Amino acid sequence: MRVRRHPTLKEISMFWLELLVVLAALALGARIGGIFLGIAGGLGLAFLVFVFGLAPSSPPIDVMLIITAVIVAASVLQVVGGMDYLISVAERILRANPKKITFLAPLVCYCFTFMAGTGNIAFALLPVIAEVARDTGVRPERPMSISVVASQQAITASPVSAAMAALVAMLAPLGGGMGQIMLVCVPATLAGCLLGALTVWKYGVELDQDPEYKRRLAEGLIQASRTTDHRTTFVPKKGAKASVALFILGALIIVLLGTIPELRPSFTVNGKTETLSMTHAIEIIMLVVAGVVTIICKPKVDNIAKSSVFQAGMTGVICIFGLAWMGDTLISAYLPDIKVLTQDFVQNYPWTFAIGLMLVSAVTLSQAATTRLLYPLAIALSLSPAALVASWPAAACLYIIPTYATVVAGVAFDRTGTTRIGKFVINHSYLLPGLTTTVSSVAIGFALAGVVF
Repeated sequence: MRVRRHPTLKEISMFWLELLVVLAALALGARIGGIFLGIAGGLGLAFLVFVFGLAPSSPPIDVMLIITAVIVAASVLQVVGGMDYLISVAERILRANPKKITFLAPLVCYCFTFMAGTGNIAFALLPVIAEVARDTGVRPERPMSISVVASQQAITASPVSAAMAALVAMLAPLGGGMGQIMLVCVPATLAGCLLGALTVWKYGVELDQDPEYKRRLAEGLIQASRTTDHRTTFVPKKGAKASVALFILGALIIVLLGTIPELRPSFTVNGKTETLSMTHAIEIIMLVVAGVVTIICKPKVDNIAKSSVFQAGMTGVICIFGLAWMGDTLISAYLPDIKVLTQDFVQNYPWTFAIGLMLVSAVTLSQAATTRLLYPLAIALSLSPAALVASWPAAACLYIIPTYATVVAGVAFDRTGTTRIGKFVINHSYLLPGLTTTVSSVAIGFALAGVVF
């Protein structure tokens, strides 16, 4: 039997010093934000390679390409008016059921993020949620806070999200298909969001008793709410409905190919029979969707690269490029030592991996970047596919540090002042429903994963 060698004091010291460089790069990237998060990863990588002499690992090309294909399809959907059409449908649903908005709003945000594969759709829904809540006399903080959390959580269940693309690519060699991931994550995250909504159902004083709202009314900063019909007639662009149908059809095909491997074509390569990988399947289907929608709906092609979905998505690709390459380089250099020190503990207490996902996602503000950064290490530590999938909803903790775009937007759109960030920063409106949703989703995920896997 081979005895595992424990690392020396010098090796441990060097690891912590190099880890400090990685954390400093993350902190610098998070401070400046945007695409600089990926650039900061490149700066950290340069220190690891040129200063500490670590061999660079391979950049995550496959994951970057699969995410790019998904982004292109979603960007075409936005340009042809598909996103606007989805938003109009969501608005009609919310305005038709105003009294149920604390539970209905997060479900709408979840479902539409699930279909579109991007949380950007929440930006257009938040003003509607705030307006409907106020007109109904419901404290806007309640539906606003859980809706933002739900839009983040849905990314870890959507078959067309960049994060799902990253996870599928890494779990495929372990036998974890998209169908199994969704069988666990869809019901787990939906139930988690409903439990999160339950915690804020009666949270805080009623709107007409809120001191901040009363102050704003008294000072004339806002006008008293008048219950009126704010609905306007929305006329979708030509081809908008068709683009949504084609996008959803593409998502369904991807789910089927991931759930039933026999549907994927096989090839003979070097005398061996190989089945089309899900990485390539997703790339092909998403490019086909983008192509068919472009041909049928005839958008201005130049506008695709200028769309907000494309710009936000490509920012995420660059972030994954720099961060994942930096993280992989450090992990690859010390993987034997990390296994010796942590493998038994993590395998005995697999839920601790979810804590790591929570902390890293709070800094990277990206489910896809968090997935690509931590999952290679978890796979190397031999965590079971069940634990890897069950923990995944914890990668959606973008609400913990209240700097993410939809978190800030939620505060801005609530003119009553009930959705707020406290003077200690961490005591904000999103923390209670967010933590409830995350913990519940992970706990339910572990229960379901034990059956699915």
